[in-house]
Amino acid sequence: MGALVVATPAIANERSDDLTDYVRARAAEADGAAMVAAERYGDVLAVSPDDPLVATRAYREALTAGDMKLAIRAAMILRRSGAAPPDTSLLMLADAIAHRDRKAAARYSAELEKGPLGFLRPIVTAWMTVEREPDRAVKLLSKDPDDALARRYIAEHRALLLIAAGKHAGGIEALKPLLASEPNNLDLRLNAAQLLAGEGHDDLALQFLGGADPTLVALRAALGKGEQPGGAFGVSRIYAELASSLGSDRLIPLATLLARSALLIDPGYDRARLTLANALSREGADSAAERALAEIPEDSPLAYMAKVERRAALVRAGANAEALALASALAMRDDPSIDDVRAYGDLLVDAKRYREAADVYGRAIDMTNGHAGWALYLQRGGALEQAGDWQAAQPLLEKAVALAPNEPVALNYLGFARVERGEDLARSQAMLEKALQLKPDDPAITDSLGWAYYKSGNVARAVPMLESAAQGEPADATINEHLGDAYWRSGRKYEARYAWQAAAIYAEDAQADRLRAKIAGGLPQAD
Repeated sequence: MGALVVATPAIANERSDDLTDYVRARAAEADGAAMVAAERYGDVLAVSPDDPLVATRAYREALTAGDMKLAIRAAMILRRSGAAPPDTSLLMLADAIAHRDRKAAARYSAELEKGPLGFLRPIVTAWMTVEREPDRAVKLLSKDPDDALARRYIAEHRALLLIAAGKHAGGIEALKPLLASEPNNLDLRLNAAQLLAGEGHDDLALQFLGGADPTLVALRAALGKGEQPGGAFGVSRIYAELASSLGSDRLIPLATLLARSALLIDPGYDRARLTLANALSREGADSAAERALAEIPEDSPLAYMAKVERRAALVRAGANAEALALASALAMRDDPSIDDVRAYGDLLVDAKRYREAADVYGRAIDMTNGHAGWALYLQRGGALEQAGDWQAAQPLLEKAVALAPNEPVALNYLGFARVERGEDLARSQAMLEKALQLKPDDPAITDSLGWAYYKSGNVARAVPMLESAAQGEPADATINEHLGDAYWRSGRKYEARYAWQAAAIYAEDAQADRLRAKIAGGLPQAD
């Protein structure tokens, strides 16, 4: 009894420490500090190995942080408790392949059939079979499933397996329609080239990596000995490809798991690392995304794509100055792409450096050698209009409309800009009416047309249009200001001030000052 009494305070302290670690883990998770959260959850899980709640949180944070040992340990606990999410099968399969455990891999791949990713099972089985029984591997993917998404992946991997099985001509022929429908499918091109190079057919491999894109140039130079077919190659590729296709925000955790699992199988697979960084950035795990990109070496063929992804990640993270600096460096290279130059212009617009942005868009137009699309003319014209140079902006905006007469964005921009200046109201109104017919539920276009009615003196017609626009975009300062002006001219002064106050919440600088004056004194007497 005495020993028990002596031990009680120690037990109490132990439980208190566990609770403190759990609270700290939750706090770190809320702050987006995935590495700290994973470490804390790991500590709690070590002393509470049967707690499915702790295991679930440890599992998710470990995947974000990249602590794969903890992720696997947590997944095994969840599986033993019967509380495992279906995606643990994907992770356990990757771990089995990484350890060359064929029996375990077959067992985990069989589990995939029960879930929404059931189409992966024949693909995985085929790649695990191709080294020993190449003909059987190809036959496993001989039938096209009914599901369109599954059919696409089956078709791609059937073509790759034909190459892996030594049937090069058949594989290349099967790839032609796939690449004709998706000419920019870099993953499919690279996978085919690596398999062909792995079998000593560099001449055939290089045909899939043609083009002046800097990544393709780098991939041609670094093709080397290619890759050998097998479970590790095929499963890491299908995982990474599937991860990159998951655009929905609710599927980001699955994209992260797939990309991490691909890297577990093939730690040198930089394409999966790019996909991982994208998923982590979209999830708000900015530090983890930065670490993933930093692991792609400067001499990697994908180093350029890593810089492009980092630029996007910095924008998502709100690191605007860093994003702008990187965009400038990419745009000022000796041989930049039009996309790089354009992205630099976009960030200059975001920074309200409109004149500089216009110059950059002009450079992008020049790079097209007379084949610039309507969007570049719209962007350059818009930047000049924002810079206050309407005389230079107007012909560019007109050029955009001439190139795309049925493009609602171009019609709206030019029409609204003219309405704001009181120019050619009847023609501008017709332009905006056409834009709204083309895109009837767009709040910005609805606002522009309502404002055109207001400016032409048809306030009664303007009010319902502007009300509809405000319902569609209640946080838009300009739309609410327009609605307030229309209410005031209609004699609905209380509602006008309410609309102006709503606009003032989101307004900045000169617009905020103008709104304060309107709220205080209303609009001046109309002429």
